[in-house]
Amino acid sequence: MERYRLPVPVHSYSIMAPNISIFFPQLMLLNPMHQQKLNDAIYNKMDGMFLQVKELGYYEPGVTEIMGNYEMKNNQRGIVSFTFTLFANMPSLAHPVEFMDSLTADAQSGEIYQLKDLFKQGSDYEARINAIIEEQIKQRDIPLLNGFPGISPNQKYYIADKTLVIYFNEYDISPGYAGFPMFPIPTFELQDITKENSPLDVLSV
Repeated sequence: MERYRLPVPVHSYSIMAPNISIFFPQLMLLNPMHQQKLNDAIYNKMDGMFLQVKELGYYEPGVTEIMGNYEMKNNQRGIVSFTFTLFANMPSLAHPVEFMDSLTADAQSGEIYQLKDLFKQGSDYEARINAIIEEQIKQRDIPLLNGFPGISPNQKYYIADKTLVIYFNEYDISPGYAGFPMFPIPTFELQDITKENSPLDVLSV
């Protein structure tokens, strides 16, 4: 399959209301089914974070300030990778709260990739990634709450060019002041276990 030679067209949309401004991307694809699938997934990521704010009791209509945004981390060869953030604040909160999520997909096939989908079946990618992260924790002196438990099956990540970035929610492994701990891993370090035609494989060439 010949790869897209140009970046995928992306339009920014917004949800605006009193004290609320949320911006999110929508892809403009040739295949309407793939476009609908990926755009629905993007919207659901933003909506999911907003629901977290509500479920945790941080939302009071007209009082809570909500700001949502996104960053495009990759848009090459038909592979798109986004991060999404949602910030919430209101007078009763001791400090603002922030949520983060991400999505990586092949715009040509419409497939959305979890971390496990990037690697060959049966490869011990968890152990490989855990070892790299543990070394970075030591080198960067990253504070931990209760040691490093390793990545989870639904581990959050994004891809930025030839780098896989593993990240954790606030308070997952580090105190709140550490923000979202992020661990960049060059794709060549994982090349031998990378699944053929996965986003990591497509972008490693």
